[in-house]
Amino acid sequence: QVQLVESGGGLVQPGGSLRLSCVASGIRTSINTMAWYRQAPGKQRELVVVQTYDGTTNYGASVKGRFTISRDNAKNTVYLQMNDLKPEDTAVYYCNSDPRFPWGQGTQVTVSS
Repeated sequence: QVQLVESGGGLVQPGGSLRLSCVASGIRTSINTMAWYRQAPGKQRELVVVQTYDGTTNYGASVKGRFTISRDNAKNTVYLQMNDLKPEDTAVYYCNSDPRFPWGQGTQVTVSS
């Protein structure tokens, strides 16, 4: 059974940084595509970044150059380093390998002064 647990969110000022973590169980991050998504209030969930098991990475245009995905396969954990945060980055952030898998509870990121 796939389980994903996100953490690391919080309140940060514009221009600040956060690092999100996603601990996966039931799947192996070493052999699976992993992705981060986000959902802002009143909006649909959107793809932030996707990375294949061999490192091919695609970032959404709005986060390219500011966000970085990485993974520690020994810990079965995926990270999202977010720099130069903007108010429009405010959302609940989720990780997943396949949108058909169960979603975790997500972690709230709020960017505000």
